Amino acid sequence: MSRFLTEYQMNFWERILAPAFTATIQMVIITTILGTAFGFLVAVVLLVTDKDGIRPNRFINGIFNFIVNVIRSFPFLILMIFLLPFTKIIAGTSIGVRAAVVPLIVSATAFIAKLIVNAMQEVDRGLIEAMRSFGISEAQVVFRVMFSEALPSIISGVILAMVAILGSTAMAGAMGAGGIGSVAITYGYQKFNEVVMVLTAGILIVFVQIIETAGKWVYRKMK
Repeated sequence: MSRFLTEYQMNFWERILAPAFTATIQMVIITTILGTAFGFLVAVVLLVTDKDGIRPNRFINGIFNFIVNVIRSFPFLILMIFLLPFTKIIAGTSIGVRAAVVPLIVSATAFIAKLIVNAMQEVDRGLIEAMRSFGISEAQVVFRVMFSEALPSIISGVILAMVAILGSTAMAGAMGAGGIGSVAITYGYQKFNEVVMVLTAGILIVFVQIIETAGKWVYRKMK
């Protein structure tokens, strides 16, 4: 009997848990990288077109702010359902990791964009004006002054976003995205298997601790 349980546990890890573990890592990494890249672009537009920005434009700023706020107002599961047609066009499917990263990136982009905007707006205005007095270009003001000074705060915000993304991947499991969340729902909750529930919860906790520890180390190095 004990030998059977050992074989079952090994098969469960190799066939179910290990692929789910890999899928979760893929979703978190892909979403963080692309969400940060797109979020930075959106943040730059919001900063430049702000009323106190380099190129104030109330119309463009209003549109981008509205879109970002609308996306952030959606609970992630509702956002996934709402974006299903868009997901099918982009990913060619509505299930699996490839489909899950589409709404994950959309959600992360809005979240990270706001974090970056807030971090860069905290840069001392006196420093910005001092740099302008040296004749640097407007692009240099954004990228060499504001971005450089806000970088530690931006990194801290991205780490916070990664934890939120990890939570979203778990919720995405309810929509067939795969990953640890899917294992918890399918093999834990639906089958009333407390061992699987505790195991998947433990894996997610370890994930969060690793992300937080790595983030704090990077933050200290950047300060």
